[in-house]
Amino acid sequence: MKFEEKIVKRDTIHEGNITTYQLLDVILPDGREAKREVVLHNGAAAVIAFTEDQKMILVRQYRVSIGKTTLELPAGLRDEEDRDGMTTAQREFEEETGLRAKDWRFVTSFYSTPGYTDEFLEIYEAQGIENVENAREQDDDEFIEVVALDFDEAMDAYSKAELCDAKTVFALFYWQMKRNKEAQEANE
Repeated sequence: MKFEEKIVKRDTIHEGNITTYQLLDVILPDGREAKREVVLHNGAAAVIAFTEDQKMILVRQYRVSIGKTTLELPAGLRDEEDRDGMTTAQREFEEETGLRAKDWRFVTSFYSTPGYTDEFLEIYEAQGIENVENAREQDDDEFIEVVALDFDEAMDAYSKAELCDAKTVFALFYWQMKRNKEAQEANE
């Protein structure tokens, strides 16, 4: 069976600073017509940063869309001048935390919610964390607290739904897999 939907009409409803909202008329594979609501997004990058004492750097901030304060990976939007996701990750990590990392490694990438948005998220691991003397400033509308949690503290935050967004939940279970692999290698 062919699954592709053919777009026959595209109306832009709103163009914001971060996203563009569109209403699409599509022809389904069986020939019927349907409507789709789509959010276009420039993409983002997130950082799984580990300190030397095996703590993960997170940021605490209020998210008005869900009406609560969360613990999340440092992350941010890809700017037009960013040459790649690594550039975005490094810039956002410094802006949000006042820190830099010596060692960077690509972990994964994925579409956050392809049912309605084309947001593409790249995730990087950072180690060799150091303070930046004259760090990039946070955005004017960001109020962020930098937090370093050990694994048990992060799992506790997850169980209390403080750590609850997809990228950070992914990071927590990525960390758990790394710990399991390290323990297995130590036992061999």
